[in-house]
Parts: sequence; structure tokens; C-alpha cells
Amino acid sequence: MAAPSHAANGNQPLGTRGLLLALMITLIWGLNFVVIKWSVEGAPPLLVAALRFAVAAVPAVFFVRRPAVPARILWGYGLAVGVVQFGLLYLAIALGLNAGLASLLMQIQAFFTALLAAAFLRERIQPWQVAGIALAFAGMATIGLLSGGQVSVLGLGLTLVAALGWAVSNLLVRAAGGANVFSLVVWSSLIAPVPLTLLSGVVSGWDAVAHTLLHGGWELWAAVLYMGLGNTVLGFGVWSLLIQRHGAGRVAPLSLLVPVFGLVSSALLYHEVFPPGKVAGAALIAVGLLLHVFGRRVWPTSSRAARPAGPHP
Repeated sequence: MAAPSHAANGNQPLGTRGLLLALMITLIWGLNFVVIKWSVEGAPPLLVAALRFAVAAVPAVFFVRRPAVPARILWGYGLAVGVVQFGLLYLAIALGLNAGLASLLMQIQAFFTALLAAAFLRERIQPWQVAGIALAFAGMATIGLLSGGQVSVLGLGLTLVAALGWAVSNLLVRAAGGANVFSLVVWSSLIAPVPLTLLSGVVSGWDAVAHTLLHGGWELWAAVLYMGLGNTVLGFGVWSLLIQRHGAGRVAPLSLLVPVFGLVSSALLYHEVFPPGKVAGAALIAVGLLLHVFGRRVWPTSSRAARPAGPHP
């Protein structure tokens, strides 16, 4: 399946149909955190992640053209997303991190992406981004200090490293140039299952791996199908088409709804309670994210700051 040209329709208004499709995908992605929690109850988390990517890759690779990227980009993306981002996320949720909080913490990737772009691509971090980063990390500290021991420190740390893996994958997408992102997602999904399965054998034991593969109930396989086909193939397929048709500026900010759906669904389905420490920390992170995304529109600038200061790298 070839992707449409990036320049073909990138300025079309989003419209009702496009907005509804974007909302549907953010809902699917938000619910995914609850499904992850469901799937790792009684199953090795890294094996579940491996199965998710196996289902995302096969049979889609037989219908999607291989992305026109160097092997190092393909492998790097597959390892960053499959092993680091989702492998560690599944582990963190299995260790007790609640699904709604995980959906919010993963958005820290936006800040990590900005920091990595500044370090490796020499992009300037804007004042509102600095403020957003400071608020978000203050929020994480608040969650860690004021949640009354209800947040696993290890789970929190694993989730932050998972978000860093997501940020690395964002830079790899930029390095891929105009390559079809959906095709990159599908083909890179072939890379993750083997290392994730091997790591699962080491972490959870091969007996648990074999038992899950041979005796996993319908709930596990339904969750795997949802995560592999719904979240990955359908989700990234529709999202990439929306961005190509309507432009990233119109579509990407809607991804802020993912943690909203994640928090609401986890509260409804798992009755997850948010004590004041979690609420305060989550609020700081949310405000930091909003400032990071929309800060250019609201950040006060003096006339001196608005004047060009000379050429920049």
C-alpha cells in the first residue's frame, strides 16, 4: 500500500469526517492502556508485547510496501518502539503502574523529543517549551513524592525510559525524510517480537512463556488482536493518512486527547483512585503539555525578543 504524496492534500481543512476519525483513533489509543493492563494480568508482559508486534506485522507486511529507508533506520525504529517504548511500558503496568497515569506519563515523550532535537539537531528550545518541561517534571516529582507510596518508583522510572524510546523513534522518523510512516511502523514490527520473546524468557521464565502460548485464554488473544490490529495497524494507518491529507498542525494536537481517554477509561473500568498527590502531579504534567504544544500562541514576547537576533544554526 503506497502512501499518498505528502504534498498532495496536506492543507485540506479537517472537517467533520476527519475530526471524527481523529477522535476515534485517539479513543483507540487511550483505551489501549486499559487493554495493556488487562492483557498482562497473569501473562508475561514482554511476551504480550512480542505478540502484539507479531500480529501488527503479519499479515500486513504482505500488503504494505517496504519503506524506502536505510536498514539502520528500520532496525533503530523497531528496537526503539518495540523493545524500549512498549516493552518497558508493558513491564511498568505489570508492576502496578495504573493505566491512566501511564497514558499521561508517556506524553513526556514530547519534552524528550524537544531535548533530543536540541542536542542532536541543534534546534533551539523556545521559552514556552522550557516552561512546559519544568512543569511536567515538577508534576512527575509531585506524583513520586505525594502519592503516598501508591506509585511504583520502578514502574515510574520504566515509563520514563519508555517515553525516551518514543522520543528516539520520533527523531528516527525525521531522519527517514519523506518515507511512508505507516509502512515504517508495519515493517519495523517484524523486528521487535524476537528480542522481546527472548527477554521475556529471561525475566519471566520459559515455563511462563510456554504456558501462556499454549494455554492463554480468549481474553489474552482478544487483547493482542486489539493492540496489534486496532491500535497499531488501524490506528497508525488512519492517523498517517489524516496527517498527509490535513497536515500535522491540524491533526497532531488532537493526540493530547489520548491521556484524557486513558485516564477516564482506567477510572471507569478499573476504578482507579487518584489521591491529591496524583491529581496535582497529573495537572502539572497536563498544563506543561498544553504549554509545550500551544505556547507559541500565548507566550508573551517583548519587542526586543521579537526582533531577529541574527542567523541561527
